[in-house]
Amino acid sequence: MSKQLLSREQALAILRENNCPPHVIQHCKAVTELALETARKLENRGFKVDSKLIEAGALLHDLGRSKTHTVDHAVEGAKIAESAGLPEAVVLIIKRHVGGGITSQEAEKLGWPKDVYVPLSLEEKIVSYADKRIGNSHRIPIEDTIEQLHGESMPEAAERVRKLNEEITSLLGNKT
Repeated sequence: MSKQLLSREQALAILRENNCPPHVIQHCKAVTELALETARKLENRGFKVDSKLIEAGALLHDLGRSKTHTVDHAVEGAKIAESAGLPEAVVLIIKRHVGGGITSQEAEKLGWPKDVYVPLSLEEKIVSYADKRIGNSHRIPIEDTIEQLHGESMPEAAERVRKLNEEITSLLGNKT
């Protein structure tokens, strides 16, 4: 595969070829719609956003769920994407979308390779934000995700998601 960004059809084909469950594919489609909607709103506010990258990254963000449904799906998905020769920007979205980001200390505890697992680019942040706003394949209030993370004894992740939501909604010109 070339380093060009994938079309929607190519990204969906990769999910199917890797045996991603249908409900995961539906979730990825829903995340993509919200991410693209967010990107359009940001573009209308003057931000430079790569919508093709967001589309490819959002469609493939849960590629690793073809192997595991744990938090490790981020690392597994990045490995699959790298081995398929996908562009580094797409690999980074896959790697950095979970939990509003994973700190280096958390990554070490998880046994992940030393790397950056926090979304840095605007495109990475948009996909991570959209993922936290989609429960299964429906939009949910960000508070639901934050409450769930607190309920799973993950207050640091809940705070990162809250801050990510605050950052994106601020860029959109919305109240937090």
